[in-house]
Amino acid sequence: MTSSSPVRVCVVDDDQRMQVALKAIIEGHPALHWVGGAANLADAYTLVDTQKPHLVLVDLGLPDGNGLELIAHIHSAHLECESMVFTVFGDESHVMASIEAGATGYLTKDTRPEDIVARLLQLHAGGSPISPVIARRLLSRFRALDTRPPQGAAPTTPRAAEDTPSAPLLSERELQVLEMVAKGFMQAEIAKLMEVSINTISTYVKRIYKKLAVNTRTGAVHKANELGLINLRDMQKDKS
Repeated sequence: MTSSSPVRVCVVDDDQRMQVALKAIIEGHPALHWVGGAANLADAYTLVDTQKPHLVLVDLGLPDGNGLELIAHIHSAHLECESMVFTVFGDESHVMASIEAGATGYLTKDTRPEDIVARLLQLHAGGSPISPVIARRLLSRFRALDTRPPQGAAPTTPRAAEDTPSAPLLSERELQVLEMVAKGFMQAEIAKLMEVSINTISTYVKRIYKKLAVNTRTGAVHKANELGLINLRDMQKDKS
C-alpha cells in the first residue's frame, strides 16, 4: 500500500444501526475506505479473507461465536491487518483476553464518532488506541502491583514513594516522536521520516504533552530528560 492509498476498514458487529453509523463515519473521511461489514463470525471470516482489510473493528459478542476467535485468526493469518475491539465490555478480563488474542486497540462503544476516526488512523500509524477509562483502570492495577513490596522486604514509606515518581507510560511511537523532537525535527519532517500524516504526528505530540504535563516542545524535552525517557547528553554526543 502506498502512503496515498486509503486505509481499508471493515466492521464486525451484529448491531445493524451501529454498522450503518460506523460506515458513515469511515466513508466520510478521505483517508479511510469502507470495504464491508459482517454481523456474525462466519461472515466475518469470509469478509476478512477475501477483502484483505488493513483494519478491522470487532465486537466481542457475536451471535455465532466470540470476536476473540476472529482477532486470533487475523493475528495469525493476516500479518498486515490490525484488529481493534469495539464493544460494550470494559472490564479487565475482556481487555486482557483481547490483547492476548492479538488485538492492538480497544474501544468502548461510548467513544465519540470523531474519536473513532482518530483512533483508526492512530492504529494504522502504529499506535495502540485504548479508551481512557480502560487505560486508567489498567494503569491503576499495574501501579498497585508495582507498589507492593517484595516478600520479606520492608514496606515503602509514603515519603519514599513521593520521592520516586513513576515515569509516564509512553508508547513506542510516542517515544520515537519525542526523540525526533528533542533532536530538533519539526512535525512536518517527522511525518515524512515516519511516513505518516502531519495530523498523526500532531496527535502524538499532543498526547506526549498531556502525559508529561507540559505545553511546549522545550518543556517536553526537558521533562522527558529529567524522567529518564530520553538522554540529551547522548543525543548531543551523536551530533558532535
